[in-house]
Amino acid sequence: MIQKLTAAFIIVLLFTTGACKKTTQGSTEEVPASSSKYVAHTSAINSTFSLNWDNNAAGTYTSSQANSDFGNVSGWNQSRANITGGKSGNGIQVVLLPNALSGDGGLISNTDISDGPAYEMDYDIKFHSQFHWSRGGKVGFGFLVGDGNTGGDPGWDGNGGSLRLMWYSPDSNPDRVFFQPYVYYRDQAGEYGDSFTQRYPSSGALQKGVWYHVHMYIKSNTGSNRDGHAQILINGTSILDMDIRWTTNDSKRLIRNLSFHTFRGGSQTYWQASTQDYIYYDNLSVHKIQ
Repeated sequence: MIQKLTAAFIIVLLFTTGACKKTTQGSTEEVPASSSKYVAHTSAINSTFSLNWDNNAAGTYTSSQANSDFGNVSGWNQSRANITGGKSGNGIQVVLLPNALSGDGGLISNTDISDGPAYEMDYDIKFHSQFHWSRGGKVGFGFLVGDGNTGGDPGWDGNGGSLRLMWYSPDSNPDRVFFQPYVYYRDQAGEYGDSFTQRYPSSGALQKGVWYHVHMYIKSNTGSNRDGHAQILINGTSILDMDIRWTTNDSKRLIRNLSFHTFRGGSQTYWQASTQDYIYYDNLSVHKIQ
């Protein structure tokens, strides 16, 4: 009888432990839809690495392949990711589904990287030649600080933040489409991330079928000081370069995750597109700065 009770207790303990994992996604705007395709792995935690996918065979970019390439990945949805032609050789293609927003229609994945006070990153990005802009969305690789606040969960409690990128088209106007920053941090003005004022390009629109180069630099602040930093360059042109206070909880000050978020939205239907569209990535380089 005692052996049976002990076995039952172990089973219950294992089940409840697995069910209590905390998520830092703050709203349904950026929470992946529930699906068996979302696979979490435990693997190496990297700090400095480069990926160009030239040695990956064309086809579905599986969860196991992503885990092998990136390290400790969560949230990977292999039904929305393919290996196909990149800037040179192969790269990643992310699929955006029609009439869907956030995790229901794109890819929201995070990689556990070695905790550090400063990181820099480079990558190339291209929108498909027939891409439908709609209103815009979150795009590309970024960094998560501390609790990694996103999705309408402002960083006002001082426990986390995020540095990411958007494409945006005011009033869904195809003649004016640009990259803009999207930043969560301790002193953000509103509930959702700050986009500040700089845009790329400063006038006109992003071009479809053209590769753009993104450079990001992030540095933690110390204590309650505004001595952190955030920088984003597009093709060498700055759209963000400022001192910043990411956190006030010093135990949460370090950069902990590499984000890979590609989806439409926003939460209102005018962010949607009726078409299936594609965004491409290549030549990722991540560097932890000691």
